[in-house]
Formats: sequence, structure tokens, C-alpha cells
Amino acid sequence: MGVLRRAADFVGSWFALLVLLGGVVGMLLPGATSTLSPAITPLLGLIMFGMGLTLRARDFSLVLRRPWAVLIGLVAQYLVMPLAGWAIGSAFGFSAALLAGMVLVGSTPGGTASNVVVYLSRGHVALSVTMTSVSTLLAPLLTPLLVLWLAGSSLPVDFLGLFWSIVKVVLIPVVLGIAIRAALPGLVERVLPLLPLVSVLGIVVVVAAVVGANASTLASVGALLLLAVVLHNAFGLLLGYGAARLAGLDEASRRAIGVEVGMQNSGLAASLATAHFTPLAALPAALFSVWHNLSGAAVASFWSRRPSGSETPDTDTAEPARG
Repeated sequence: MGVLRRAADFVGSWFALLVLLGGVVGMLLPGATSTLSPAITPLLGLIMFGMGLTLRARDFSLVLRRPWAVLIGLVAQYLVMPLAGWAIGSAFGFSAALLAGMVLVGSTPGGTASNVVVYLSRGHVALSVTMTSVSTLLAPLLTPLLVLWLAGSSLPVDFLGLFWSIVKVVLIPVVLGIAIRAALPGLVERVLPLLPLVSVLGIVVVVAAVVGANASTLASVGALLLLAVVLHNAFGLLLGYGAARLAGLDEASRRAIGVEVGMQNSGLAASLATAHFTPLAALPAALFSVWHNLSGAAVASFWSRRPSGSETPDTDTAEPARG
């Protein structure tokens, strides 16, 4: 256990660089890494099960105690990023597959790594965990609806197929994880420190597989697509923070919502794109997975040096989900 815990701490600390390394390996060894594509969906289910193990019933209590803050965050999450993905993809003249990929990244719930970034940013951790949890539970309905609305005119969208994929890969594993933690809290507490080993390595494999399957395309459109992904992430961070500020929320809550909106569950987007569209549609998600962890580290470094000025007792009522 000691060796595994040290390994988990290592991959958790170097998450962004390991994901970047996965992308580099995908480019250098496209033949080998592309064969990993069938593992994307099972890996994501395992990652989401791990996310469920980090959650407790009290992580949802903020919905009742501060419904306005949670509502503002969720509305921003499911409006800013899908619309920004569609607008950027359209402005750049992307193909139907890449446009669908941009919309899909924007229409997924928040990523669990966002909780750690909010914690390091001195933001409202409980609000971050609540937003990640609730947006994940809403994903089976909202993600297919948003993709159908924004990308359905350029590419056939199987609403029911997307819905059931998210139920099987996200909702069931997360709920199962929550139930197991409630039933066996002592056992789960001992396992929790090892979860980054699964989630980080899982995302690295997903990125390597997607990049490997699209290595030739990435070589020709990589710079433009990377710029699109950087802008997408930046719009999410800035507009999420701005929406919270316009709503009159405190600084700690603004930081939490900004990070939650800007950081997406790109692994889910890659899995859905691979299963329901084309490997090309998964490419924005793979690049987003690399970039949003690098930008998240930069944002955390910037905000960690500036007091939020309004930390509340709620900030410490939930632990950041790792990975």
C-alpha cells in the first residue's frame, strides 16, 4: 500500500504533464496507441466509479443551503461552454465532426480535477464539489439535448444513444460509488488515496488513444484546433467567473464557478465522440484534456497568492475529489 500510495501521490502531482506525455506518445506511436480506443469507454466508467467513491450525501446539501449559487453555476456550465464551443467551431470553419466535438466538450459536466484546482485557488470547495456532482447527474439529459440542438443540423445525433451511453458510463458508476461509500465507509476511506492512480492513468490512456487515432489529421489542423481549445477554455473560465460576479456572489464562489465552467469532463466527451461520431470528433476532447489541466494549474497558481476575501465555513464542508 505504501508503494501504491506514493505512486498515486506522484501521478496526482504531475497530472498535467502526464496527460501531455500521453498526447506526445500518441503522436509518436499512432499505430500502437490507436489500438487502445476500445478501452476508452470502460476506463471512463471506472474513473466515474472512482468519482462516486469520493462523494457523500452532504456534498449535495449545498443545493438546499445556497441554491442561488448552485443554480448560477449550473446555468453557466450548461450554457456558456456549449454555446462557446459551437461559436468557436463555426467561426473557425471546422468540419461537421470537429464542430460536433467542440460542442460535445462544451456540453459535458465539470471534471473532477476542477475540485482540486478550486481548492488550490482558495475558492469555495463545497460549491465546486456540488456543481461537479449535480452537473454529472444532469448530464444524461442535458448533454444529448445540447448536442442535438447545436450540432444536429451538421451531423446526425442519436439522442437516445447518447442518453443511454451517459447513463451506463456516468450515472450508474457514480451512483454505485456513492452507495458503496455509504455502505462501507471505512473500506472506502482506505482506498481513496489510491484513486488518482486509476483516474490519472485512465485519462492518459484516453488521450494517447484519441491522439494516436488522429495523428495525421492533428499534424495538419493541430495549431488551429489547439487555438480553438485554448479559447474555449478561456471563455469558460472568464465568463463563468463573470456570471458569478454579475449575480453578486462572493469572491470564493466566483472562483469556484469560473473553474467549474472552464474545466470539463473531457474524458466523457472523448468516449461519446468515439462511440457515436468519428475518431476525429474526439480530437477536441483530447486536446482539451491536456490544455485545461495546464491552464487550471496556472489559474490555481495565480489565485493561490490572492486571498479570496470571503471564505465561508461552507468552503471546508467538502473534500476535493482527486483525479
